[in-house]
Amino acid sequence: MPGKTIIDAVEKMKQASSEEKRNFKQTVDVVINLKNIDLNIPKNRVDEDIILPKGRGAEAKIGLFASGELAVKSKNLVDVLIKPEEIDEYASDKKEFKKLVDTHDFFIAEAPLMPTIGKSLGTVLGPRGKMPRPVPPSADLTGMVNNLHKTIKVRSKSNLTFHTTIGTEDMASEELAENLEAVIKRLEGVLERGKMNIASIYIKPSMGPSTKVAL
Repeated sequence: MPGKTIIDAVEKMKQASSEEKRNFKQTVDVVINLKNIDLNIPKNRVDEDIILPKGRGAEAKIGLFASGELAVKSKNLVDVLIKPEEIDEYASDKKEFKKLVDTHDFFIAEAPLMPTIGKSLGTVLGPRGKMPRPVPPSADLTGMVNNLHKTIKVRSKSNLTFHTTIGTEDMASEELAENLEAVIKRLEGVLERGKMNIASIYIKPSMGPSTKVAL
C-alpha cells in the first residue's frame, strides 16, 4: 500500500486537473529533479525499465524485427512488424524510421538480425534508448510483450531534470500512487546516495499544473 503522502499528492493533482476539462485522456507524468550527483559520469546516469504494478493506463507500443516463424507467431502481439528486407529501406530513409521509432516505446528483435539492425539503424535507435531486446528465433514473445505493455523507461542522460509517465488520468488514485511508489523505490535503489540524490519530484497531467510530492 503506497504511503499517505504519495496518495495525497495524487489526489491533489487530480483535484487541480478536474478544474480544467480536456477533450482527450491525459497521461500523468512524473518530473524528477536530482541533486549532488555528476551525471557527466556515465555510471551515475539513470537508465531503467520499470514494470508498473498497475500498468500504464494505455499500453506501451511495441515494434518487432523478425522473419519466418517468429514473425508469423508474433504478428498479432506487436504494433508493428519490421521484416529483414525492410531494414535497408528504413536505413535509406532515416526520417521515416525516426517517425516510427518516436511513436513506439520498445523494440524486440530476432537475435540474428541484431548486427544488421545495429549497423543500419543504431544511430536512430541508440540515442533514443530504444535498441531492440534480442530473442531467439523460436521464442514465445507473449510474456515479454505483456510485461513491456506495462513498462516505462526512466532515463536521465546527463540532465538533472527528467520525466516519465505513471499512467493516465482515469486511473484510480491508489493505482497511480502505487505506480509512483515503484518509480521512487527504483530510483532510490540505483542512485549513488539513494533518496539523498533526489531534490524533488512533481506529478502532473500532460496539460495541467504540477503537484509536488513530499518525500
